[in-house]
Amino acid sequence: MSELTATSVDKKLLGFTNTETEIKRRKKIVPNGVGIFCPSTTVHANGAVITDADNNQLIDFGGGIGVLNAGHCPETVVKAIQDQAAKLIHSSFHVSTYDGYLSLCERLAGILPHGKNTKVMLTNTGAEAVENAIKIARQATNRSAVICFTEAFHGRSMMAMTLTSKINYKTGCGPFAPEVYRLPFPDHYHFGKGLTEDEFIDQELKRLDDATHSMVAPENIAAIIIELVQGEGGFNVTPQRYVEGLRKFCDEHGIMLIFDEVQSGFCRTGKWGAYQHYNVTPDISTWAKSMGSGMPIGAVMGKAEIMDAAAPGTIGGTYLGNPVCCAAALATIDLMEKENLNDRAIELSKLVASRFAIMKNKFSCIGDVRGLGAMQAIEFVKNNDPLQPDAEMVSALINNCLQRGLLLLSAGSNKNIIRILSPLVISNELLNEGLDIFEEELQKLNK
Repeated sequence: MSELTATSVDKKLLGFTNTETEIKRRKKIVPNGVGIFCPSTTVHANGAVITDADNNQLIDFGGGIGVLNAGHCPETVVKAIQDQAAKLIHSSFHVSTYDGYLSLCERLAGILPHGKNTKVMLTNTGAEAVENAIKIARQATNRSAVICFTEAFHGRSMMAMTLTSKINYKTGCGPFAPEVYRLPFPDHYHFGKGLTEDEFIDQELKRLDDATHSMVAPENIAAIIIELVQGEGGFNVTPQRYVEGLRKFCDEHGIMLIFDEVQSGFCRTGKWGAYQHYNVTPDISTWAKSMGSGMPIGAVMGKAEIMDAAAPGTIGGTYLGNPVCCAAALATIDLMEKENLNDRAIELSKLVASRFAIMKNKFSCIGDVRGLGAMQAIEFVKNNDPLQPDAEMVSALINNCLQRGLLLLSAGSNKNIIRILSPLVISNELLNEGLDIFEEELQKLNK
């Protein structure tokens, strides 16, 4: 536990008392709509370890919901933030052009090319990136309709929330944005019904084509937006041939193909972007989360001729591409390259997947284990039935593990999936310690 005990801090100096008090303060002053995914606190964090308000050390398997691929408070990123804040905090890129914005855009276009020529705009968040991507697609095509998928999560702003599938995230928030149409995500585990994967993909691609006769005409579709690995939806991985089918369909009908890589980007899957596993290039893509090690920054990237279709003044915002956030993102990318976090993600994926596979053989409550790179998930069901989710098991497991010093996140519309988003800088020792806690608590719940 030496990696844990090294992160102790003086709580009194930081003004905190204990977790119970902090949660009570939160409930008194913060609206209930700001959800609590895990009843924990954070005072200080480093690497893959969080110190809470009780001075307990927690192994972080949540990574700030996929934001901390490079770890908590990496020294070089902290230094870049400090140096930039002393020089320029804000000027607005619409008012004054500055190097940080341009350098970051150039860097992103280099590691995540979209064809021969790529252009980039910066945002504050993934939701803003999605909002702007849809605006660009509509202007590029002079069409309005957008196709999205079940179990998708694209954000909580109006268009992004409309595209998001989970009802609980948009209760009482309608009316929603018009001209959005939803297809079933090609989820073979839940809905294959005895079909081989190839047969299932054929069925789902036919469903897409049929939708152009019964749901929306192809000449009215501006874009199809999809997460190659669904984040909030439970790490459902889009099949290769389905992605290829989407690319072909979009090319045939002049539709923009948008990949939402907000959670899957920046080394999480073992590549800079999940699309690089598929050898399929999107027309537009959206990014955020681990791009800036926790600083609020995202991006919309795309083929230059498509990005240039947006009329002047129709995309952007006051804070987008903030100088301090740009400095954090550039330093984060430098660190990811130096530490070779793409290769590290593959190593971690093998460790987690192998442990999950052992657990699946051991516990009948586990219905599926899946993922791409270091996006690994484990799904709990009743009676070995994919359509009988066991949210109670997941809730108990998360709470019990938290008491043992392991922070976990659930996923899926039914909250019956646990997703692993630990910082990629986590040591093998600490990762296995966390997985040991996970398995031990699972064993107790299955006596």
